[in-house]
Amino acid sequence: MSLTHLSFYSTFVLSSLGLAFHRTHLISALLCLESMMLSMYIALSLWPVENQATSFSLLPVLMLAFSACEAGTGLAMLVASTRTHGSDHLHNLNLLQC
Repeated sequence: MSLTHLSFYSTFVLSSLGLAFHRTHLISALLCLESMMLSMYIALSLWPVENQATSFSLLPVLMLAFSACEAGTGLAMLVASTRTHGSDHLHNLNLLQC
């Protein structure tokens, strides 16, 4: 395993662990999701270069589009929950109280 693969895998794993263990604020969960998407985007961008295949060159653009949609939806949820509940704490967001 090369050093670049190790850095992408470790970035993804650390972001997953941050998402799993530090779930007090919605903004920290969104930042962990964005760092996961960023590591996947960089890995998918370098994958066609390493394999010298041009057929997979559209995949990072598609991943970037989904990441932008995810970020927009997450920020909309953050604004809506802050307006209704007064904070972005995740323990305030309970689906059973709707």
